[in-house]
Amino acid sequence: MLTLNKINKYYNPGTVNEMCLFTQFDFEVKDGEFVSIVGSNGSGKTSLLNLVCGNIDADAGSIVANGEDITRKKDFLRYRTIGRVYQDPAKGTCPSMNILENMSLADNKGKPYGLGRGVNKSRISYYKELLGQLNLGLEDKLYTQVGSLSGGQRQALALLMATMTPIDFLILDEHTAALDPKTAEIIMQLTEKIVREKQVTTIMVTHNLRYAVEYGDRLVMMHEGKVILDKSGEEKKQIKTDEIMGIFNQISVECGN
Repeated sequence: MLTLNKINKYYNPGTVNEMCLFTQFDFEVKDGEFVSIVGSNGSGKTSLLNLVCGNIDADAGSIVANGEDITRKKDFLRYRTIGRVYQDPAKGTCPSMNILENMSLADNKGKPYGLGRGVNKSRISYYKELLGQLNLGLEDKLYTQVGSLSGGQRQALALLMATMTPIDFLILDEHTAALDPKTAEIIMQLTEKIVREKQVTTIMVTHNLRYAVEYGDRLVMMHEGKVILDKSGEEKKQIKTDEIMGIFNQISVECGN
């Protein structure tokens, strides 16, 4: 379980541009839950992910993951049990290395590094098996530089790499936003498959309202650092994309847009 308790977060404190995003903000994600988060720009979606991952610090409050207070824990230590896929396909992989080398790095996540070879050839068959499940032909391109792959192929590889080792949380930061519609659908189907098979607790931020409605166990809408809609189970199943769009439009009018 992941819990954020009484979080305060200021940006540019002590300046004329000071802005308080979160005030006494509470948020909880249950074990195995797949949460889709939507909201306008500046609503706090990405800041929430960055707080969880330790990329930014809370000014007050606590963050507890599986019973451990990780509020002051360094980000690189948190990432031992967190997998994250970014909006930019280039961020989740190393473009100058081939697929085999990238997967070897991911396979060794959290393990001590010595002076041995970085690539374990005995794992090649396993890597090919994983890649074959993507149905993108990557199992035959192990020695192809990742930088030469398409955006969709790189994002699929990044998603696979993020979940190769045991993790407690999967963080999806608008991971289909940079892809064309057809490729985005493939990545979302792959996401659903991986999340369900591994039963990993997942938080997905997306601007695609249909994905938020169709995927996940719970739908959360944020606005100005607050949760203004939170539906799960049967309630979420009853939500329609047009309903979510209507709330967005209402917020936009109230904000003077």
